[in-house]
Amino acid sequence: MAVYASALPAKRGERLSVELAARAETIREAQALRYRVFGQELGAKLKTAQSGLDLDEFDDYCHHLVVRETKTGQIVGCTRLLHDINARRLGRWYSESEFDLGSIRNLPGRLLEVGRTCISAECRHGSAIAVLWSGIASYIHLHGIDYLFGCASVPLGDQDHLAAAVMSRLRHQAMATQHLHVTPRSPLFNSQAPDNLLDTPIPALLKAYIRLGAKACGEPCRDPDFNVADVLMLLDVDQLNPTYTRHFLDRAGPNSMYRGPAHLNSA
Repeated sequence: MAVYASALPAKRGERLSVELAARAETIREAQALRYRVFGQELGAKLKTAQSGLDLDEFDDYCHHLVVRETKTGQIVGCTRLLHDINARRLGRWYSESEFDLGSIRNLPGRLLEVGRTCISAECRHGSAIAVLWSGIASYIHLHGIDYLFGCASVPLGDQDHLAAAVMSRLRHQAMATQHLHVTPRSPLFNSQAPDNLLDTPIPALLKAYIRLGAKACGEPCRDPDFNVADVLMLLDVDQLNPTYTRHFLDRAGPNSMYRGPAHLNSA
């Protein structure tokens, strides 16, 4: 099975556009970007059956959101979106490979899992992440999503101390209530960070989640293949931070948002 958007024209801004993949070729371009970022740049041990592509069984059940440079057409950012309808078809969420999701599985309403988010190195200091989030926001609105969740990665550091330092900040700033906590299948080796690391900066994707109003659902899971710790973040759409949501949409620009109707086909 493959999941595509219908072949609708993307809305294009002056520099960047965002669209849902409508063809297999677009998904392969996104998988190639993921391979370059995760495999080549970050040195992750990818379990992929095809050289040059980061792919797994979840890709066939996800909608793929991509950001393109308007001038060149090159994909410079991507993420994949697993709707709860397709998660039921598959039989599980991606995050369940790292966490016992507990009560998250039974939240009322529509759930959406976000994963494999990446931005090419040359675009990380520009508006690409804002344009990508504008596409996610549009998808949430079009499909009546109630809860968004996904893993945000933090570097492990020596003896897991960097991850522990970030978690120390999250416990004070953005921790979900206890009944929403998940159980990591591979906890950190050390949950306490040395004093000299307590000001470790929060990674950009995790910071974006927090500014939108998302909460960390307990302790992280070690992912040795990526040499990171993954924090499960949960966003109640009713609790979206309106100021920062507006910030993302303003940065993206009105013409770079994906605004096509929600004709999403499964084949």
